Amino acid sequence: MTKRRLPKPAELKQILRPKPIVLNPTDRRLANAHTIADLRMIARKRTPRAAFDYTDGAAELEDSLLRARQAYRRVEFHPNVLRGVSDVDTSREILGKTSALPFAFAPTGFTRMMQHEGESAVARVAERNGIPVGLSTMATTSIEDLAAAAPGARKWFQLYVWRDHAAGEDLMNRAWEHGYDTLMLTVDTPVGGARLRDVRNGLTIPPALTLKTFLDGATHPAWWFNLLTTEPLQFASLSHFDGTVAELLNKLFDPTLNYDDLDWVRRTWPGKLVVKGVQSVEDARDVVKHGADAVLLSNHGGRQLDRAPTPLELLPAVLDEVQGGAEVWIDTGILSGGDIVAAIARGANAVLVGRAFLYGLMAGGERGVQRCVDILRTEMVRTMQLLGVRTLKDLTPSHATLR
Repeated sequence: MTKRRLPKPAELKQILRPKPIVLNPTDRRLANAHTIADLRMIARKRTPRAAFDYTDGAAELEDSLLRARQAYRRVEFHPNVLRGVSDVDTSREILGKTSALPFAFAPTGFTRMMQHEGESAVARVAERNGIPVGLSTMATTSIEDLAAAAPGARKWFQLYVWRDHAAGEDLMNRAWEHGYDTLMLTVDTPVGGARLRDVRNGLTIPPALTLKTFLDGATHPAWWFNLLTTEPLQFASLSHFDGTVAELLNKLFDPTLNYDDLDWVRRTWPGKLVVKGVQSVEDARDVVKHGADAVLLSNHGGRQLDRAPTPLELLPAVLDEVQGGAEVWIDTGILSGGDIVAAIARGANAVLVGRAFLYGLMAGGERGVQRCVDILRTEMVRTMQLLGVRTLKDLTPSHATLR
């Protein structure tokens, strides 16, 4: 028989330790987010379906996005032990400047539609954490306003070469004058992809108050209140446009885009040039010949051509072809610090994240974006320590193979 007794008050005090009460609802939500998947779940609850699906979705059957995620799930880490990893350095040189982490915030369109603080909040987080931030041609914050919001951030501008070269030249000049040191030329958008979630949701910019969106808005009153009581939602770098997102993309993108356009951009832009959207070894070789300082292996987050190559799988062959003639970056499907470590171990010079910080933005504005960085940094450091490496330079392909 087990002898029983009543616990002493001091013993109960050790066990019964309630969590501190957090009064601020945003802080309370974010305190429960321990992974990017947690941020995604919070974002889904707080954001109307059309806006959330624009971030979350991809093209057609969404196989490109699914395969990218599956590739990172196939990564097998191979740790070394007894290496002394109490002090880990996550810094990385990206195009000649040091970043505190080996990733940047990708340029994303319509960002203030996700959450009213938008690109400025993202840039302020980038500035605080010492990482680069990209601004999209289709941003809802202007080149000038972003520069004012985060004057100390390293800023990159993403350009679509559209039919009107004069407009593109104006954007490049404005970006250079306001301290953007790198241009990201996106080349995988001769036409817009078939983003069927957006089509089915009837997504428009600005959002139209139909019966469907009204009913959805009834369950997301804070989102609608913020939308209606802040600056009107519009494309800061484009003239006013009324219509669906699919119609805008097909009007904006230029199916005649070719290497002559790349040469024109290289002649016009005085800073670093990244070509974004490369999906083959041959194209990687050719854009480097035409002056690219970095090649970004990307299938546009799965949002253009469905069943496109998976960047993580394409990476080794491109590295072999480029042979150090340009940096090789990677994006698509990256939702954890472990994913970032895997990409760097397999040879990527840098990584871009998009959906991850947008989930944070939708979950809690600027504080949610900061929570995203905190999560990714914590996961990176822990993964590196468990792998037995102290710096990113110590990572090699032998640390991360694909099963």
